[in-house]
Amino acid sequence: MRTALMAIAVVLVSVSAWAQTAPPTCKSQATDKKLAGAALTSFMKKCQTDAQAACDTSATDKKLSGAAKTSFTKKCVTDSVGN
Repeated sequence: MRTALMAIAVVLVSVSAWAQTAPPTCKSQATDKKLAGAALTSFMKKCQTDAQAACDTSATDKKLSGAAKTSFTKKCVTDSVGN
């Protein structure tokens, strides 16, 4: 029982540490900057374009192609932009 509780505690600490080191999403950056209206729209569009370029480069570096590249890029951009 103790071993299971220790394992759960280690997992929780690991997940919380990872969440703190994850790069900020476009939406969180926009919220931090308190953007609204046209400024928000412009910022989100540029941020998404930048994320797309970075994810495409990352997919190329990983030598992905076809459906694997499309899937990777879609998830990468979604993670970068935020929900």
